[in-house]
Amino acid sequence: MNLLKKGSLFILVIGYLAAGANHFRSPGGYINIIPQYIPLPKLMNILAGFFEILFGLMLIFKRTRRWAAGCIILMLIAFLPVHIDMVIRAPFWLGSLYVTPLIAWVRLVVLQPLLIWSAWWYTKK
Repeated sequence: MNLLKKGSLFILVIGYLAAGANHFRSPGGYINIIPQYIPLPKLMNILAGFFEILFGLMLIFKRTRRWAAGCIILMLIAFLPVHIDMVIRAPFWLGSLYVTPLIAWVRLVVLQPLLIWSAWWYTKK
């Protein structure tokens, strides 16, 4: 594995572990962005945090890396309704962060595809 791919893997592992832990440390922000039509927002937040941590850990090991990357892609696709709802609702305050329409659109059309692509990179042998 080349240096760029190793560095990117390190960033992904740390990123998913930190994001997953943040679901438990600061659940309010995540719960507030879950669309109204999705039931059990507290449970959805717990599940999202759990799976982000699980998949982050699975990325560490070569044996589970491809499976983790595929699951991350599915998880990010499952999160798309949250990002679409953010675009619809913007502007709004999310804790101390003011989510403008531009921020919401960048998250939807730049960040999410970039995260999906970065996970896809690890589905290949």
